[in-house]
Amino acid sequence: MKDYKEMKEIEVPRATAKRLAIYHRYLRFLHDAGKRRISSTELSEAVKVDSATIRRDFSYFGALGKRGYGYDVEYLLEFFSHTLNQDRLTNVALVGVGKLGQALLNYNFHQSNNVRISAAFDVNPDIVGTIQTGVPVYSMDEMIEQLKVQQIQVAILTVPQDVAQDTADRIVEANVRGIFKLHTNSIKRSRKRSSSKRGLNKRTSNTDLFPR
Repeated sequence: MKDYKEMKEIEVPRATAKRLAIYHRYLRFLHDAGKRRISSTELSEAVKVDSATIRRDFSYFGALGKRGYGYDVEYLLEFFSHTLNQDRLTNVALVGVGKLGQALLNYNFHQSNNVRISAAFDVNPDIVGTIQTGVPVYSMDEMIEQLKVQQIQVAILTVPQDVAQDTADRIVEANVRGIFKLHTNSIKRSRKRSSSKRGLNKRTSNTDLFPR
C-alpha cells in the first residue's frame, strides 16, 4: 500500500467524494470498537452501498486492501482522514435520535463543505451500535468518552425536555464549546460543571440551524 501522505491530489467523481465521508464515519466507528479489518462485503452491508461500488471507489486511490485479507481499518481511517482534510471540518455531535434527530441526520449540513454530524448518541437499544444515514450511533453511556476522543466541539441537543439540563451538563464535562438545543425549555449553565481550567466559553443556544 502507498504512503497516503505522499500521494498526489486525485480527482474522483462527485458521487464517490460524497461516499468517502460515509466510509470515514463508519471506519471511525469500527476503530473505536477495536475492529482491525473489514471486507468490502461487510462494509457494504453496514453503509448500504454495494460492494462493487465500494471497490470501485477505493480503486481511485490505488491498492488500499489485500485480496483475501480485506482492508486494514486503522490504515483506511488515517487515509480517509487525510484525504477528506478532517482538520478543516467542524464535526458536530447529535444527542438524541428521535424524529427531529433523524431529520437532522438526513439533512446533515449537505449545503456546507466544512460542517457535518460525525457522531450521534441515543438511549434506544434498537439504533445504538448502528449507522443512521452514514452516522454511527453510540450509547449515551459512551457520550463523554466519544466526545473527547473525537474532539467534537459542538453538540446539537434534541433530547426530551425533562432530561435536557442533565444531558447538557454531561456534554459540558467533555469540554464541548457550544450546545445548540432544539426545544423551548431553557438550559442554564451549571456553575459546578461549566468551569474550565482552559477557560472554555461554553454556551447553549436556541439558534435556528437551517437557512430560511
